[in-house]
Amino acid sequence: MSFHLFRRSLVVAALALSPLALTAVMPAPVQAQAFSALRQAIAEAAATDEALVAFYRDRDFEPVWTTTEAGDRRAALLRALDQAPAHGLPIDRYDIDALRAAFRDATNPYLRGQADVMASRVFLRYAQDVHGGFLDPSAIIPDIFQDQPHRDPYGLMTEFLDSNPHLFLSRLPPQAPGYTRLMRTKLELEALADQGGYGPTVQAASLRPGDTGPAVVQLRNRLMRMGYLGRSATAQYDAALQGAVVAFQANNGITADGIAGDATIRAVNRSVEDHWNEVVLAMERLRWLNDGQVHDRLIYVNLTDFHTRVIDRGEVTFVTRSVIGARDRQTPEFSDEMEHMVINPSWWVPRSIAQRSYIGNILAGGSTYLQLMAGGRPVDRSTVDMSAYSVTNFPFDLRQPPGPNNALGTVKFMFPNRHAIYLHDTPEQHLMNSPVRAYSSGCIRLDDPHDFAYHLLARQTDDPVGLFQGILATGDETQVNLDVHIPVHLTYMTAWVESDGRLRFRDDIYGRNARLSAAVRSLGVVMSDTAS
Repeated sequence: MSFHLFRRSLVVAALALSPLALTAVMPAPVQAQAFSALRQAIAEAAATDEALVAFYRDRDFEPVWTTTEAGDRRAALLRALDQAPAHGLPIDRYDIDALRAAFRDATNPYLRGQADVMASRVFLRYAQDVHGGFLDPSAIIPDIFQDQPHRDPYGLMTEFLDSNPHLFLSRLPPQAPGYTRLMRTKLELEALADQGGYGPTVQAASLRPGDTGPAVVQLRNRLMRMGYLGRSATAQYDAALQGAVVAFQANNGITADGIAGDATIRAVNRSVEDHWNEVVLAMERLRWLNDGQVHDRLIYVNLTDFHTRVIDRGEVTFVTRSVIGARDRQTPEFSDEMEHMVINPSWWVPRSIAQRSYIGNILAGGSTYLQLMAGGRPVDRSTVDMSAYSVTNFPFDLRQPPGPNNALGTVKFMFPNRHAIYLHDTPEQHLMNSPVRAYSSGCIRLDDPHDFAYHLLARQTDDPVGLFQGILATGDETQVNLDVHIPVHLTYMTAWVESDGRLRFRDDIYGRNARLSAAVRSLGVVMSDTAS
């Protein structure tokens, strides 16, 4: 058999394995006689990838990377791949050296076709990774429900070909300032690691103002290396060191009392590599939220930080403390749109909570403040034979009417979702005084719900306070729609960089980052030549 016929047989066999019918990708018999070796090689290489087959077929299997005119396109891709480590991406997925070799060795039609399809595959993988993330988080942690913004491969290839390649690739990563700041911090941490990291760890259980000795020097040196303290030769826990400790504590979510207790020493002793891993994962998390749009207003709930923020045109315009789900009733991560608020809300007790906390008490004659509901109507308890029911077969829904002791407080903020999670007021405002605020059954409780409502309503009324308070005074359950829906992100950022350039850290309260970081490292994203 001739080489030509042998290769042709390979193409036919490969296309036969494709989900597309052979007739969908091959020209008619007469046309096939003129089907060039290059096009044949492209068809063979793309045969097992439905999206690439469709893309190349619509271009008559012409090459898009290996022509003379595609030099700028090749250069843009190779440059982006060389910069992939700056984004904390798993570069082994792209096999950059193999792609360069394929371009270099494409000296005949067959190798050109193979190289062209290889470049398309690498481009698609890189583009999806840098735009929408390289992890599948929900496969690692069931409580993550982020719909990653992965692009349609055919559309991605088409748009790239119709664009300036360098500009197109530069716009794939998140354009948010917070992402750029994390990239810059990642490079700074790598440089710091090359210079020896933060130095020896603090060998003390706790330190306080007035202390002296080697452990104080270790604390001083590490805070200097972290940028919290200017050059100093003191061996005493003086006012300057105390001020540095206060700033460090504030940036790490620790009570800022200036005393280096157990939590502070633990945080100070974290390595450069630890911090680098947190930054890399934070960048990945921002890619999950990268919908490519510029939003006028966003609502961010950072679960690890126990705060809810309103972001207007990239600037924080409102912030309030929050309570999140307890460790055994964790708040999920997802995104949605806030559509309305309900003033004077009633509370329909979720079935899982009702069975866990209320039905048993009702069967025993308690919890009289909860209404029994059937078909949306109240049921008179005196007509119910409670002895006929158990916690598992209890047939009624439970509702707490509006009132000062309602579990949702005076207002709830709704972004309807399958998790039945929303933001709301709470009569248990004392919980806001705790530094670690994980007490709810999953919903987000707000410290300043009225001010939050005023802030949201200010865009659609000249008197947000009057509007809200007037409805509140009626005592009636009232829905107030938002004229413009607001994207809401329930996220889990243990590291971020504020606009002042300072790196913030929070504890991994649910243990999610530990599992995600292990997955990142398994893909080869590790800090080289690490130092402590």
